[in-house]
Amino acid sequence: MNLFMKSVKLALVGASLLVVAQAATAKDKADITVAVVPKVAVPFFDDCNTGAQKAAEALGVKYQWVVPQNTQGSTQVKIIEDLISRHVDGIAISVNEPKSVEGIIKQAVKAGIKVLTFDSDSAKSGRSMYIGTVNEQAGVTMGKSMAEAIGGEGTVAIVTGELGASNLNERIAGVKKALEAYPKIKIAATEGTEDDLAKGVSVTEALLRANPDLKGIFGISQVGGPAVAKVLAEKEFSDRKGKLKVFAFDDLPDTIRGVKDGFINGIMVQRPVTMGKLAVEHLVDQIDGKETAPKDIDTGVTVVTAANLGSYTK
Repeated sequence: MNLFMKSVKLALVGASLLVVAQAATAKDKADITVAVVPKVAVPFFDDCNTGAQKAAEALGVKYQWVVPQNTQGSTQVKIIEDLISRHVDGIAISVNEPKSVEGIIKQAVKAGIKVLTFDSDSAKSGRSMYIGTVNEQAGVTMGKSMAEAIGGEGTVAIVTGELGASNLNERIAGVKKALEAYPKIKIAATEGTEDDLAKGVSVTEALLRANPDLKGIFGISQVGGPAVAKVLAEKEFSDRKGKLKVFAFDDLPDTIRGVKDGFINGIMVQRPVTMGKLAVEHLVDQIDGKETAPKDIDTGVTVVTAANLGSYTK
């Protein structure tokens, strides 16, 4: 046998061994367990759960939906520790505090668990990919929408959720980037709500009392829009309806109602069902070894106003 034929034979043997090794390590779909961890129990993540659960059922894998009881980073750390101890195969997480979970995500990856982030990222954690809105660009869109609505000048305020959430801070960075083109627009305050509606209402009331000339409010997290709508429906602030321009995130029922009732001018609608669906699908592909070099996925946003409220799609 000449040298060329020996090389070909060795290559074929090597390829065969690789196929055998992959077959030996590959798991049946029914033996794969994926866990999805949202930030907290709010309607936006119910949509993520819907998409994720349907994908898991379609793929035939075991599925766990693990909801933190609060937005503290330490709570998500404990959840991931528990998932590691239970030997799940994949974890998708929407991160509350990016820095706090870096170490535990690295531990999970070292233990052979596939980990990706959705909705809110922890870019330095060693996760395989991020699936969700490119939040800074969504913030730019929001900032431009507000600038147009208030005629390019005036005082505005930002009502966000968890102050340490990377996705929300990226949106705020985008808003500020857009407003650089409008030097006559000033941001009076940035207030956190911990994604709690009652706190959002309290924060909004305080903002309106402290800033009688406020022209606009950005609802950066999902509670912002509903909170502002509730406040504007109060007798004390009823004269601000229409004058105060409001832009929010996520098409929750209360937010949509706010648009219909004239309290909210526009919504940046994300695609949570798609996020959940893609998170599970990509986890399973990574567990199966089909996806070895994943790239981040931008699920995009749609600007929804009274004009297209009945026609937009996620």
